[in-house]
Amino acid sequence: MRLYNTLTRKVEQIPQQNGVIRIYLCGVTVYDKSHIGHARTIIVIDLLNRLLRDMKFKVNFVQNFTDVDDKIIKKAEVEATSAEKIAHKFILQYQQDFEKLNVIQADEYPRATDNIAEMTKMINRLLATGHAYLTTNGIYFRVSSYPEYGKLSRKPLKDLIAGARIDVDYTKEHPLDFALWKFTSTRPFFPSPWGAGRPGWHIECSAMIEKYFGSTIEIHSGGNDLIFPHHENEIAQSESYSDRPFVKLWLHCGMVTINNEKMSKSLGNIVTVEKALSRWGVNVIRLFCYSVQYSKPLDYREDVLNEMKHTWNTIENCGWELRSAKGAHGPEELEKIGELSRKSLKEFVMALENDLNSSLALKIFQEFVTHVNRKASSNAVSKEFAMIAGETYHKIMDLLGLKLADISDDDAQLVSAMIARRDHLRAKQKYRESDDIRATLLEKYSVELMDRAEGSFWKKIEK
Repeated sequence: MRLYNTLTRKVEQIPQQNGVIRIYLCGVTVYDKSHIGHARTIIVIDLLNRLLRDMKFKVNFVQNFTDVDDKIIKKAEVEATSAEKIAHKFILQYQQDFEKLNVIQADEYPRATDNIAEMTKMINRLLATGHAYLTTNGIYFRVSSYPEYGKLSRKPLKDLIAGARIDVDYTKEHPLDFALWKFTSTRPFFPSPWGAGRPGWHIECSAMIEKYFGSTIEIHSGGNDLIFPHHENEIAQSESYSDRPFVKLWLHCGMVTINNEKMSKSLGNIVTVEKALSRWGVNVIRLFCYSVQYSKPLDYREDVLNEMKHTWNTIENCGWELRSAKGAHGPEELEKIGELSRKSLKEFVMALENDLNSSLALKIFQEFVTHVNRKASSNAVSKEFAMIAGETYHKIMDLLGLKLADISDDDAQLVSAMIARRDHLRAKQKYRESDDIRATLLEKYSVELMDRAEGSFWKKIEK
């Protein structure tokens, strides 16, 4: 499997160590609800996680929460509460959102506030080796002590200074020097060998990676807005601390825009995960995130999402067609579907193995389900046909993290009985009564019907 490495600007063989792949994802700053941009990055990493596990790698996945930050403190002031309560509230919201998005749980979700000791240990060594210095305002990393600074973003020094977006502090030696520790007596603050304060943003991730994985990891990921300064600064402080390479492969996801505009609070166009799920459902959102290769920008537009809704309907129909199989096929037809199933799965996986080309993989899956649906609508598929096609269908569904709505066996029996009665009423041209049954099925059981010459086909849909 190959992925694009931001550090080398090349598509490279995925790194691993004795069959183990350590992945760290920069998580959210928990001062507000997660939005669709966060969802894209996490769904892309979830796809990678699922694929690697299917390839029999052991994946160790850590995703942090930044739970101490100026934005959290400001939100707490506005809501007349504590920063701890704000962080706790939005961590819970995050967990609910991403459980609904069918994201595999990380092995660890460390919080910055639980790793202050690890950060102070790292800062102490950086001070001792001359990579950091003390001022009246805090402790700063000395960028001039790390000659390779800028190797990830590959921008001229003047552009890095302009893009640093840091507060002016005349106690610093250089504009690019960044805070490792900030002195403060405003809550929340933490004790340290140098005085009470709060950690800088960048030191969090370096300290947590060192704690859970050691000095070097295989993959570090996040949105491409984190390349500079966050990931650039992580590299500098981590490699200065350990004298070892920090990350073998940097994986960055493109930004999500809204109708070709940047998401921002000032424009009032931020789409939360909660809102997107309510409007479109988990499967459509996941398909939307796969519709464009991960490194490219993705535009959140009504027409694109409606297209993904149509795509999901096609995929969903296929699953229920296979579930309700009851026709008959000869050996020749079974051989053909076996060949198509094997070919489709092979091409699907190959597309993902080539730098997670999810848009091509999705196209291959769509062609497969369209073929099955065409067979089903012209002549009900057999159980043998469904078993062969279903193996590929469910394998791809699992890799993409898509799932059909659940229905209990008892409800399925009730639905089948109601449909049989409706078919009887339709045969007697009692259409009003049959329409009442259709409406009840949809309202009570979320079951949608499609009438065919040989009887009604039904499926359970997302509410």
